[in-house]
Amino acid sequence: MNVLPKGHKKLLRAWAFYDWANSVYSLVISSAIFPIFYGALTIVKDENGTILKDTVDFLGISFNNDSLISYVTAIAFLVVSVLSPFLSGIADYVGNKKNFLKFFCYLGAISCIGLFWFNLEQLWFGLLCYFFALIGFWASLVFYNSYLPDIAFPNQQDKVSAQGFSLGYIGSVILLVICLGMILNYEALGFESEALPTRLSFVLTGLWWIGFSQYTYAYLPKGNKKATLTKNVLFNGFRELRGICISLKHNVQLKRYLIAFFVYSMAVQTIMLIATYFGIEELEWGEQDATTGLIISILLIQLVAVLGATLTSRLAIKFGNIKILIFINLIWIGICGYAFFIVSPQQFYVAAASVGLVMGGIQSLSRSTYSKMLPKNTIDTASYFSFYDVAEKIGIVIGMLLYGMVAQITGSVRNSILFLVVFFIAGVILLLRVPIKNPALKDRM
Repeated sequence: MNVLPKGHKKLLRAWAFYDWANSVYSLVISSAIFPIFYGALTIVKDENGTILKDTVDFLGISFNNDSLISYVTAIAFLVVSVLSPFLSGIADYVGNKKNFLKFFCYLGAISCIGLFWFNLEQLWFGLLCYFFALIGFWASLVFYNSYLPDIAFPNQQDKVSAQGFSLGYIGSVILLVICLGMILNYEALGFESEALPTRLSFVLTGLWWIGFSQYTYAYLPKGNKKATLTKNVLFNGFRELRGICISLKHNVQLKRYLIAFFVYSMAVQTIMLIATYFGIEELEWGEQDATTGLIISILLIQLVAVLGATLTSRLAIKFGNIKILIFINLIWIGICGYAFFIVSPQQFYVAAASVGLVMGGIQSLSRSTYSKMLPKNTIDTASYFSFYDVAEKIGIVIGMLLYGMVAQITGSVRNSILFLVVFFIAGVILLLRVPIKNPALKDRM
């Protein structure tokens, strides 16, 4: 197949379509069905819905169930943070980003399929599959994101970044609806209980991810081959990151933006990862089915997020990226304050709609803002995006560890969410320090 030129509509569409393929992991595994499944396995309630036991024994230690999964999540993100410099350096040096993207895609997808066998008797295997699924998803994003400045011109990047997130939200909602249909209608489909269709949802997630990513692979360029792989290449990524650190001393705008991004992204990603666990343990569902209510909330988040990503990209064109990011952080502060007091499903739906509106916007705009701040004529984009992703992942590690510690000490996620307000406030202050009047970037911001 002929290599498509930079900016070609078909190339941009193929790149954005990977969001359609991989976002089912974010929804089914990270946000919706797996957290509910994990909660059902690890929480014991009485007839009135009061929690009698929410601890899990693992490696001879009794963990709060939320704390255990948060610690595993934090360790996985730490591994991704360490791996990224190795991988991005190799990928840029030998010019085979697409092969690395494929490898981690398949690792994550196969691990999702492995969650079919998750149970408390073999808890180590289930947690291992969860661990590798997370690594596969996030490590693949290092290479996926690094393609953005390679395939799109600066004036296209906000739009195509938002298009990717929008496709991801739509595609993941379609699969979630299919999975929810199986779970709620298990008797009509001939299943004995909800357990089997729930586990089959993990299999469908992996197959969807592998299948639809083939369209992306068909059009993305492999990369410009520079040299063969040698022993010196292994640490090339760290050398490149060190070079980027040095270059940041002379790029005040990018440096201050990265610091702000690190702080507010820590809170955003943590909230996205714990939202369902919050709904399971902190809300008074009464006679309403908690599983259905939580999935409805997540569907609401996904659908509103499509609007949020599109609206944010348009507002950024009119008012500027940094100003809109500040505004979105202020909205997050309000959402966290509101979430601390909610107890009913109806209040949770309001919070979910609000989260959806700003979730898609802050993710897509953060990515495209960083892309447009990169020095012009940058060739090794994977290294720059590895730096971006490492900052994000370390932030998640800190956020999830803090969440796990607060949950372990207080037994409540509610206190953790209120604590995250501090990071959004700091994010606003730091964004205000990012210079936006930069002649070199005036036509790009």
